[in-house]
Amino acid sequence: MTDRPVDAALESDDAAAAPRGSALEVLGQFTVLGLTSFGGPVAHLGYFRERLVVRRRWISEQGYADLVALAQFLPGPASSQVGFALGLHRAGLLGGLAAFAAFTLPSAVLLVLAALGAPLLDGPLAEGLIAGLKVVAVAVVAHAVLGMARTLTPDLRRAAIAVGAGALVLLVGSGWATLAAIAAGAVLGLLLCRAGAAPVAGAVRIPISRRAGAASLGLLALLLVALPVLAALAPSVPLAVADGFFRAGALVFGGGHVVLPLLESAVVAPGWVSEQQFLAGYGAAQAVPGPLFTVAAFLGASIAPGAEGVLLAVVALVAIFLPGLLLIAGVLPFWGALQGRPAVQALVRGANAAVVGVLAAALYDPVMTSALVDAPTIALAVLCTVLLVVVRVPAWAVVIVGAGGGMLLSAF
Repeated sequence: MTDRPVDAALESDDAAAAPRGSALEVLGQFTVLGLTSFGGPVAHLGYFRERLVVRRRWISEQGYADLVALAQFLPGPASSQVGFALGLHRAGLLGGLAAFAAFTLPSAVLLVLAALGAPLLDGPLAEGLIAGLKVVAVAVVAHAVLGMARTLTPDLRRAAIAVGAGALVLLVGSGWATLAAIAAGAVLGLLLCRAGAAPVAGAVRIPISRRAGAASLGLLALLLVALPVLAALAPSVPLAVADGFFRAGALVFGGGHVVLPLLESAVVAPGWVSEQQFLAGYGAAQAVPGPLFTVAAFLGASIAPGAEGVLLAVVALVAIFLPGLLLIAGVLPFWGALQGRPAVQALVRGANAAVVGVLAAALYDPVMTSALVDAPTIALAVLCTVLLVVVRVPAWAVVIVGAGGGMLLSAF
């Protein structure tokens, strides 16, 4: 961190922040996260915060909240975009790629194996495992909401913005409600939270130039136009898969579950995958750690047998994630330059307060409503929350406790 004046943040197009760590360090941390981050995108953000913000201090609480708010504004998988940005922040482009690969590959490999016939979910113990992992998500998200609320809603105005954002999401209940809530929070922040500019040291600095960011956005636009043209001019299954999954990844707001209708039309309508296979892939994706977008690997591998299916899984996986990564890499260099301005800081304060409300709403629905189905699961959730929040047991250990508890409840 540095105490440079605000105007120094507006550097030349070739300027970039120096990486603070190594790609190998990022790879190690995100490998653990990729193996233990169960519970969906909101829970993933809690895992990231606990491991990289609270314990290892890679980035400030304010900077992390800025990344979360920005990812919620953009189409694509929010948790993967935040993870990629954290890797960029820590170790440059190689760090971003290491974070993405380590967080994504464990679930992708498991889902490819499931599609090729390896049994993944079978019997009451497997169902208990899934139930226990959902309970863990309750503890992780609750911990994240409490921690972020202390930092990001320290006064009545921002607390009111958080409450309003949460209420909007719960009442409307669509993916667009999240975007609308954060946008409204930003506007209210501009109107109500202009006093007391935050230090520039809290800004997120990404070691990518604005020129490279513009190139990322240009490549995104080019692929959106070129892939359907190429798929029409040179018909082939790999090109058609790349086109369908790329468009799905580029157009979806609101998290992994929202992408499912787009994927269903892309793979079921042409007859590549049956409705039963599609639903099996969705179910399998609930049982593995990491982002739900890795269901693309299952669907790609289901299109064809053997090595061809593995190739299509790789094509689908890259295609669905690439738009979100290009978008976050393209926007961040410009975003970092603007963060020092008082008006932008006021917008960010309001947006960050709204993020707290959005996460609190997600804690209730779908996290708590799907996990806390009876008194034993409520008791297990309380135990996991106490371990995480009070005893400060590492998140991966709470995952083991929750998963084991879920299987025990299922067995008895």
